[in-house]
Amino acid sequence: MWDDISDAPMSTSFAISRFLTPVLAKAAFRTGWALFMDSDVLARDDIDDLFAECDSTKAVMCVQHNHVVPEGIKMDNQLQTLYRRKNWSSVAAYNLGHPSNRKLTVNLINTVPGRDLHAFSWLEDDEIGALDASWNYLVGFTKLHESNQPKLVHHTEGGPWLPNYQDVEFAAEWHEARLAWLREGMDTRPTTRVSALTPRRLNGGLRAGVPALGGAN
Repeated sequence: MWDDISDAPMSTSFAISRFLTPVLAKAAFRTGWALFMDSDVLARDDIDDLFAECDSTKAVMCVQHNHVVPEGIKMDNQLQTLYRRKNWSSVAAYNLGHPSNRKLTVNLINTVPGRDLHAFSWLEDDEIGALDASWNYLVGFTKLHESNQPKLVHHTEGGPWLPNYQDVEFAAEWHEARLAWLREGMDTRPTTRVSALTPRRLNGGLRAGVPALGGAN
């Protein structure tokens, strides 16, 4: 996948559309905080505890990694790219009531380079709050004190569902969680939803569509 606006590769289909999280939440008449997590994150603790750590004076809360990696290949043959504040946006709580997040419009998301969005460029530095590193534990990179256990485990390089990553850290827990979910019948859908956004073809200049409300399931 290639992002024409950034003139750079995208390793996932939600590399850009993730920034519509607050737009989607507001379209669903939500207030307070809205959380985005990458799809390769394993939750080992109560997400309510993450929200309890959020500072209402901040526009965004995230783990402020110093994640510097060599360029190369990750996951299922995706290019590894470098950019400022890498992985800050992979687990990010958005303050829906913060005035600075009004700048994060569909038009902005569809016009600025992805590297600027991932760096939260619409915000001042002091509007970005820091979560404890346990809330976005990057497997193979994050170092925690033994008394501080990972709460959200992020298999950013590749997870146990991929052939070459069967023995990565927390692989056993991931498989246990998957089996538990399957045993429960997977019928955990909400009664109302907001439709998922799929990035559109970029030759029309758009990366993501306008959110639409879904009906009852």
